[in-house]
Amino acid sequence: MNMRHTTLTSTVLLMIASSGFSSQTTAQVQARADGQWVMPRTADGRPDLQGNWTNATITPIQRRRDQGAVYSPEEASRLEGGRAARTEALNQPSDPDRVAPPVGGDGSTGAAGGVGGYNYFWIDAGDRVAMFDGEPRTSLIIDPADGRYPSRTDASRQRMAEASQFRRQFGQYDNPENRPLAERCVVSFGSNAGPPMLPNYFYNNNYTIVQTPDHIMIMTEMVHDVRIIQMGTPKPLPKHVKPWFGDSWGHWEGDTLVVETTNFSPTQLNRGQLSGATDNLKITERLTRADEYTLNYEFTVDDPETWTDTWSGEVPFTRLPGLVYEYACHEGNYAMFNVLSGARAQERREGGRQTPER
Repeated sequence: MNMRHTTLTSTVLLMIASSGFSSQTTAQVQARADGQWVMPRTADGRPDLQGNWTNATITPIQRRRDQGAVYSPEEASRLEGGRAARTEALNQPSDPDRVAPPVGGDGSTGAAGGVGGYNYFWIDAGDRVAMFDGEPRTSLIIDPADGRYPSRTDASRQRMAEASQFRRQFGQYDNPENRPLAERCVVSFGSNAGPPMLPNYFYNNNYTIVQTPDHIMIMTEMVHDVRIIQMGTPKPLPKHVKPWFGDSWGHWEGDTLVVETTNFSPTQLNRGQLSGATDNLKITERLTRADEYTLNYEFTVDDPETWTDTWSGEVPFTRLPGLVYEYACHEGNYAMFNVLSGARAQERREGGRQTPER
């Protein structure tokens, strides 16, 4: 360990000790400082990435315009303390004598719909600032340097406008294809399964990694999405074959797993962070074991027809001290049937399908 790293580590430990950061964060930095941790390896000598991990965090994907790249220890401690206090308050038992919600809900958006579908018992959005290389980060995006998405190209904006106009000709409950992919239990909302693999800031930000010399499997708890990464010399799929999560090929660069993904499903490219992307989208991911508790995840999104520059991020995955259970989406998916049946019943009551407002 060089002198600069020793000094930096000592400074970080001092800052952590005085700020009230989590004991796990302190253990991570201390293990590196003491040189106690030894990289676990598989039978074929590769770094062992296997196990259960989580990327839940209160650090946003995109940075506020008035912020620098790193929180001070005091800022990070204040944010984590505020999240803990809010969680405790929202986890108080519900009032059994509370007034029932109005018929049809109160008009609010979100999964609960104002009818009490969720309370905070179900929420696990993360309670820690993202610590990457000992720094409490203010955003997961690190490039561009302002921690924000680069501007979109004019062509990308035009594609998004045309897609929006096309969707508006249909009612939102006309058919299953008009419902969000997560509601259909096809893929998770946000970009949980990736790539890039990002937190959804709601729940189920957990992953299981299984590794062999030829393949690496990453299962996301949310909608139990599974990515299969093939190792070795890429044999890309034909351009017209576009599976969910794309066509991923991996190789090792030293102790870092590098994964390159192309051939994304066009349906997947019409949502979330990748909205408006083209067939030329390429995402490169890098996974590196940093210590016993941490898997460093880096990614770069490259599509010059969609963004004016590439954009990259760094996300700490921390060891999950528990099991990942099956995500039983819709408990058999009967909710989709009920949603569409309800829409048909409403149409009959109102005398036919209503033309959507333009």
